[in-house]
Formats: sequence, C-alpha cells, structure tokens
Amino acid sequence: MLTRPFQSHSRAAFEEREATMTYVVTDACIRCKYMDCVEVCPVDCFYEGENMLVINPNECIDCGVCEPECPAEAILPDTESGLEKWLELNSTYSAQWPNLTRKGEQPADADEHKGEEGKFEKYFSAEPGQGD
Repeated sequence: MLTRPFQSHSRAAFEEREATMTYVVTDACIRCKYMDCVEVCPVDCFYEGENMLVINPNECIDCGVCEPECPAEAILPDTESGLEKWLELNSTYSAQWPNLTRKGEQPADADEHKGEEGKFEKYFSAEPGQGD
C-alpha cells in the first residue's frame, strides 16, 4: 500500500494551509529596519512602524524574494514553529501602519542592533512610521 505525505491531514486542509502561507517580520527587524526587502517586494506588502517593518499576510504572495534580502535575517516563513505571535503582530500592525513601497534610510545605529536579543521587550513601538 502506498502512503501519501501528510496522510493525517485532509487534502483540503493541506491546500488551505498552503494558500495562506506568508512571510512574517520578527523582532530582529526592530531598530535595524534596513528596508532592502521593500525594494524587491513585487506586491508592496510592507508596512512601516516607527522602528520596524511588518508584512501584510493577506497581501503577501509567498514569493520569498524578501527573505534573503534582509541583512538582519528578520523575515521568516510563517510555517516555521513558534511564529504565531509574529503572524498576529504583522497582521495587526499592517492594518494600522502606512504602506511602504520604496526603500528609505535605515537608522544610523542599525548595525549596532543587528543580532541583539530581546529587542521586542526593550524597543518595540506601536507608533506608525512615515510610509512613502
């Protein structure tokens, strides 16, 4: 008997999950906000907060071109475990912050915060950025 991958899940559930996959921005972006990702996004799904970016999960087409462009490695597929908090945060703030379609200036001290741990607790701001 042949076994199918994902046999414990229905085909419809698998297809629905695939259709809703998105990329999310994590706390690695906070105080770095390099914005290289914005330059390559074909659907302009990035939104700007005061000190980080987020992706609108309803607009992301899962092309993945943004992920390797991020110097801070802040963009991950939401299929990785433990990213539920970031999917919710991206969804919430992309509805509140202005859309960003062009790369702007990164913070002068961005490199100093690259790789820093605990940035969400230390620095997160719910304030919107400037947008385009």
